[in-house]
Amino acid sequence: MIERSEYNGKPIIVLKRNETDKYPFSFGVSKAKLIMENLDEIKKFVQENEAKQ
Repeated sequence: MIERSEYNGKPIIVLKRNETDKYPFSFGVSKAKLIMENLDEIKKFVQENEAKQ
């Protein structure tokens, strides 16, 4: 589930596992750009560690 909101007048995106997620993941444009720039490494990290969980 994805929502868009604002924090201190700036746009943020909020990622939730489901409607009642107690700990959603939210970030603004600056962190979104950082994630996009490093998406391949993030995918690699998930692949390497997914089996361990």
